[in-house]
Amino acid sequence: MLSSRLPKDLSPSPFFDELERAKADVLAECVGANSLPFIDMTVSSPVKAGLPVDLDDAVDEGRKAFGNWSPDAAGWKSAREAVVEYYRERGGNFTAGQIILTASTSEAYSVLFKTFCDPGDVILTPMPGYPLLDTLAQLEHLDCAPYFLKLVRQPVKAKKNVILSGAKNPVKSSFRFVLDSDSLLAAPERAKILLLVSPHNPTGHCVSREEWNEAVRFCEENNMILVVDEVFGDYAFSDKVSRTWQYVFDSCHPERNEVESMDLWDAGGGDFINLPEDGPKCPIFWLNGLSKAVGSPQLKLGWMAFYAPRENFEEIRAALEFVEDAYLSVSAPAQALGISLLPKASAYESKVLDRLQQNWQTLREAFPSKYCPEVLGGWYAVVRLGEDDEELTLRLLREKHVLVQPGFFFDFDEDGWVVMSLLQDPAIFKEAIQRIKQ
Repeated sequence: MLSSRLPKDLSPSPFFDELERAKADVLAECVGANSLPFIDMTVSSPVKAGLPVDLDDAVDEGRKAFGNWSPDAAGWKSAREAVVEYYRERGGNFTAGQIILTASTSEAYSVLFKTFCDPGDVILTPMPGYPLLDTLAQLEHLDCAPYFLKLVRQPVKAKKNVILSGAKNPVKSSFRFVLDSDSLLAAPERAKILLLVSPHNPTGHCVSREEWNEAVRFCEENNMILVVDEVFGDYAFSDKVSRTWQYVFDSCHPERNEVESMDLWDAGGGDFINLPEDGPKCPIFWLNGLSKAVGSPQLKLGWMAFYAPRENFEEIRAALEFVEDAYLSVSAPAQALGISLLPKASAYESKVLDRLQQNWQTLREAFPSKYCPEVLGGWYAVVRLGEDDEELTLRLLREKHVLVQPGFFFDFDEDGWVVMSLLQDPAIFKEAIQRIKQ
């Protein structure tokens, strides 16, 4: 009766059943206590972590537009221009014609899968990686094939380039996840999309220029689409990190300044698009949204910014708008709130980034680099504690009253990894790390 898009078994796995029982046991044990029953190191919502954005002014500013009904497949132009300004403040040079609004990043994936893939096609996703990507592909009758991030030892550069230069015991070398570009060569014949996540969830890997060039070259040679999930893009821990769209637009004319580097192409009707003539030969999409930019997943507004070779741009935009027009999913209130909130994103992100960096320093001081790979950006960190990660997760909850995520949930190819959110209140985070270390 049910669609073959769905997993054959929708029941929780035995591990997650056991985890829920362990939570219930800890809650019962702590009834009446004047402290948290357990410290949740999996928290991924800024609202739950005490970092909500102030919505009052945004609601007051946008309220008049809540009742508007002016459907546009790509989203209101005023809302797309707000996204353009968001990028411009960060050095980006997109135009409104390169922005497509969606109700979420997940919906953006769905639109791209519908636009470029047929049932049975393959999406290349990182391993380790976030399991939602496999689910989204499966719901479109697509398969996922892995490429890999590998752990390597790298020397740390001069302190001025490292946020943690004030740590008590500066690290002389660093373990870090990097793209294993050779693993791309195992891609199946029906691979259509290469998906990069930068900063990566959960390892904190960020795509370097060298890795970017390899990924673009691979897509060009194999006639593939390159999609970059950059929802954590504003949360970089080091000036070594670049947004990947900088690699496209800055590399075309590196001698020019920001304004001069815009190589506008006339798409007709006064629609000018920033498509460098000497840019990559494959279409590229960058996904983001209010979920992380202003910590508001409940507002349901995402977007994709895209580049394509000039000879393909109009065809691709028309195809995307055809799919979007079938749903018209982005609500008027979401777009109105986006217009009001995006100008405040930098201030909000700065507050969140301060907490992330403080918690990262606490974690790095507690665990040597060998067990705690360097995080270049994002909201998560991983630690390898050398035990079976299922048993370790359950033991930490039952004995230490600390909840973490097991590495198998993210398809780590080695046992013993756990994943922790860096969003938790710093005092609570420090207490959790102390309990784990005991």
